[in-house]
Amino acid sequence: MSHTRGMQPTVYILTNAKRGTLYIGVTANPVSRILQHRRGEGSAFVRRYRLYRLVYVEQYPRITDAIEREKQLKAWRRAWKIGLIEQANPDWSELWPTPGVEPVDRGSA
Repeated sequence: MSHTRGMQPTVYILTNAKRGTLYIGVTANPVSRILQHRRGEGSAFVRRYRLYRLVYVEQYPRITDAIEREKQLKAWRRAWKIGLIEQANPDWSELWPTPGVEPVDRGSA
């Protein structure tokens, strides 16, 4: 899959603590978007609740697929979201920028 530098349609979940407040976002440029969040730019919700820990990532071949998945996840019950995170990241560890951590690729699903 070939992408312009930094461009990768991505759904992500940020939190402030294990089982804390959750923020689900979508972006075509995950590196830039996470940096924006950490600089306090963009979402007022992220700033208000200090949601800077990246705990879940899914990547897609097309932004339309990522947007569809974001809407789906936002409609889920909180317990389902927590289950999704804990299946992929049981310790709610910071996933970025941790070398060797691969996001969940949902392009073939």
